[in-house]
Amino acid sequence: MEQGDVNKELQTEQPQSSEELEQEEEEVGGCRKIWNAIVKFYFKNEFIMQVVIVILLARAYPPLGAEYLQPQITATWICVLFIFLLAGLGLKTEEFKKAFQRFFFNVSVQVFNFGVVSSLVYGTSRGLILADVIPKALADGMVVCASLPLTINMCLVLTKSSGGDEASAIFNAAFGNMIGVFLSPVLILAYLGVSGDVDLFNVFYKLALRVVLPVSIGQILQKCSPKVVAFVKEHKPRFKKAQQLALVFIVYTVFCRTFSKEDDNVKVGDIFIMIAIQFCLLCLVMVLSWVFLKALFPKEPTLRVMGLFGCTHKTVAMGVPLINAIYESDINVGLYTLPLLIWHPMQLVLGSYLSPRLAEWVESEKTRLAQGGQGGVVAEKDEEGAKEPTLDATKNDVIGSTAEKDSSNSDGNDNGNNSVDAKEYDESSEC
Repeated sequence: MEQGDVNKELQTEQPQSSEELEQEEEEVGGCRKIWNAIVKFYFKNEFIMQVVIVILLARAYPPLGAEYLQPQITATWICVLFIFLLAGLGLKTEEFKKAFQRFFFNVSVQVFNFGVVSSLVYGTSRGLILADVIPKALADGMVVCASLPLTINMCLVLTKSSGGDEASAIFNAAFGNMIGVFLSPVLILAYLGVSGDVDLFNVFYKLALRVVLPVSIGQILQKCSPKVVAFVKEHKPRFKKAQQLALVFIVYTVFCRTFSKEDDNVKVGDIFIMIAIQFCLLCLVMVLSWVFLKALFPKEPTLRVMGLFGCTHKTVAMGVPLINAIYESDINVGLYTLPLLIWHPMQLVLGSYLSPRLAEWVESEKTRLAQGGQGGVVAEKDEEGAKEPTLDATKNDVIGSTAEKDSSNSDGNDNGNNSVDAKEYDESSEC
């Protein structure tokens, strides 16, 4: 009797356990999908996610990166030297010889990027300080961000995907970063002045050692040591990853120092206001650059697309170590860096959104310009064709030809003219 009761209980419990298993599998499957989506999002935005994580870690325990990890050696020297050495190895200075092929365009992009953007942001930031909208340190950080050169990889990738001029992107990225090593510190110190925490001679001395020297060594190795170049090229993904981690480590130590000497004047609301202002400024300079390029290069759609990115992008790879080299002893160095860390993902998001639309526009603009040029040729041929029957008719009237002969001659001339026009139009279309 007891054995039968046990069997009945097992039979009644079996369907319930299978349903529970199905529910558990569904729950596991749902959790797995969520986890896969999170992992995919992380690796798609790896650098930004790492920056957010290290800023939170720096906020949780500032002394680790501010003191114990010896940032004055590891971050400001080892990481900075490593980043700029790789930058020197990667800069394609052989592209500089192409400068005079499109000299006016190249000068226009660099002047807008360094001059127009920085002066516009400087004027805006001074107005924000006077209106007491955001703290001075964040406003100064906006100026620092605007004084930096354009990106290299991002500018090239977005230009290529948008149908822009790749050769111009390569040249302007390389040239902008090379002159930015010298020009950006000059612009920053000219706009913001030399504060009590900044020793001008010491700043340029350290910039020469940490920035100019490793870039120069990288260039020498690129020209004189094919084995080193081949080794770096072979292990490019690893070096790129190491460069990114070095950059993230610098960001971590910078914010550790900022949080260890926290400024009560800067609140979370101020940061969100700065983010909104940076977004508005980026949109504004993109619109201005588009109008500027349209006025100067109305029949060059590929150059205008490249110029849109080249005029407005700012590099985080060279910007963060450069800021760290100039303001390493300033407690606000984290606030000087923050606007750049906001501008960088914004330019990527906006560029990715505009890229397919710009590619379609480039194709339609090329077609429009080609049809406009061909229309002029066809119109000229039509006018010539219209004149020829008139001359034939006059000639026939003079020699007293019959109406049938006039008609046949007229038909023959019209057919001949039409065939020539069609042939010339096809040839111009192929060209």
